[in-house]
Amino acid sequence: MNSINRRSVLLAGLGVAGAGALAACSSGSGSSTASLVSPHGEAIAAAEKKRKSTGRTQQLTLTAARAMLDLGGGIMANSWAFSGRTPGKELRLSVGDTLAAELSNQLPARTTTSIHWHGIALRADMDGVPPATQAAVRAGSNFTYRFIADAPGTYFFHPHVGVQLDRGLYAPLIVEDPKEPLQYDDEWVVVLDDWIDGVTGTPDEVFAELKQGMGGMGMGGMGGMDMSGGSSASPSGSSSDGMGDMGGMDMSGGSTAGTGASPSASASGGMPMKFMLMGAESKLLGGDAGDVKYPYHLVNGRVPTDPDVYTSKPGKRIRLRIINAAGDTAYRVALGGHKMTITHTDGFPVKPTSVDALLVGMGERYDVTVTLDDGVFPLVALAEGKNANAMAVVRTGSGSTPKPGVRPSQLDGMIMSASQLKAADDVRLDSKKPDRVHRIELTGGMGKYNWGINGKRFDMNHPTANPILVRQGERVRLDFVNKTTMWHPMHLHGHTYQLGTIGPRKDTTIVLPKKTVSVFFDADNPGQWMLHCHNAYHGEAGMMALVAYQA
Repeated sequence: MNSINRRSVLLAGLGVAGAGALAACSSGSGSSTASLVSPHGEAIAAAEKKRKSTGRTQQLTLTAARAMLDLGGGIMANSWAFSGRTPGKELRLSVGDTLAAELSNQLPARTTTSIHWHGIALRADMDGVPPATQAAVRAGSNFTYRFIADAPGTYFFHPHVGVQLDRGLYAPLIVEDPKEPLQYDDEWVVVLDDWIDGVTGTPDEVFAELKQGMGGMGMGGMGGMDMSGGSSASPSGSSSDGMGDMGGMDMSGGSTAGTGASPSASASGGMPMKFMLMGAESKLLGGDAGDVKYPYHLVNGRVPTDPDVYTSKPGKRIRLRIINAAGDTAYRVALGGHKMTITHTDGFPVKPTSVDALLVGMGERYDVTVTLDDGVFPLVALAEGKNANAMAVVRTGSGSTPKPGVRPSQLDGMIMSASQLKAADDVRLDSKKPDRVHRIELTGGMGKYNWGINGKRFDMNHPTANPILVRQGERVRLDFVNKTTMWHPMHLHGHTYQLGTIGPRKDTTIVLPKKTVSVFFDADNPGQWMLHCHNAYHGEAGMMALVAYQA
């Protein structure tokens, strides 16, 4: 089933979220008649001229096409990918380089697509979000993305049309700092993904089932979920500093993984539940861990029975760039026998923090350093609450390959999320009273699968209706108020925000059920930008909004 209708613009939509949903902003909420900065206007070109450029241009073609992908262990997936592989080939630039990437859409007839450069604060007309910033690229057509990458960090790219995010069309994008202050001997890019496409179904089939909702279903195993959108899964309340309360938990002595069992069930219309996951519970995520039952979880495109292997030598200091490209799964990541030091999240440095494990939501990225011991060690990405895992292997000496289901003790040690990190001094925002505050209520539930913002689904037919308005130069505060029983990784395009007053700089952050997280950003990149849940299916269902600059 191809995404060629309203949904085809939606993950174009995973971006263009709930513009019409945001009339309830606490201040500055605009009307559909407000004069907005066009993504193609003079302000965008003027902002691009201010970016520092090296004068170098890296040109390449990214061909999106059908591909038979080898996931390892004889497992083949009939999917879509860039140049026949997933993850796609890693792209590397230096700060100030220009990327000129031609997208060639060779997907099936009538299938549109795009490329969103996740986390890059780039020029608005290159953000890859139909219909807000461009028309979707039709099958048989090409489109060239050209922009200056002026901030170092770990990023990735993926489509922003329909639920194509949950296929194989993604790849890492690394922007290197020629004056990199971090000391290490080598680096390893680690891409995590949950996989269903071309194995047990397609993402479009998954979404078709999910949007039937759960009304009338037997609710055993749903963890007390209230199908109306309210819940007892997590106590109500908000953190005092807007930074949540889940990071730094000492989880030693017990596992938070759910059974992942999927009892026989059907929707009220009698539709068999082939893809919907039931019983996925996680204390770290405040209750319900996810919607979708994935047959496989991957590290760098490989299943645990035939893992990706990184080879090094004992004593080497390695930088891991961890990217969660999944559609519906948070991962708890640990390297057996080692502690990790978090140095960056979402491209921006943090005060170095030593941990046993990381909780990584969809769309989030973490850089960590680790000094390798002698032997063979599993890098395990536990599918949080889903009783499954992805695995890769680090080999510095002799020894047998760890078994696919290995669970290193570090997974139950000191677990860190972004809410407990602090921004490095040189990237922390200066203290300033916000010029504008917007209340962003995350609403909906599994009962009707009616995810939205401020009680409404985003209207793709009227993407600029009632946007979240900002003006150039303003300090803006967004209060993410999660009214639902499920966690949501909230992603803002074109900017980085700060968690609370001293938290890390990020573009994607976890908002737990019944919690409030406040983030701050400076309106310094004019255009029209998407704000949305990076769960591919929540975004597709309508949990999206448009952040637009007033002319």
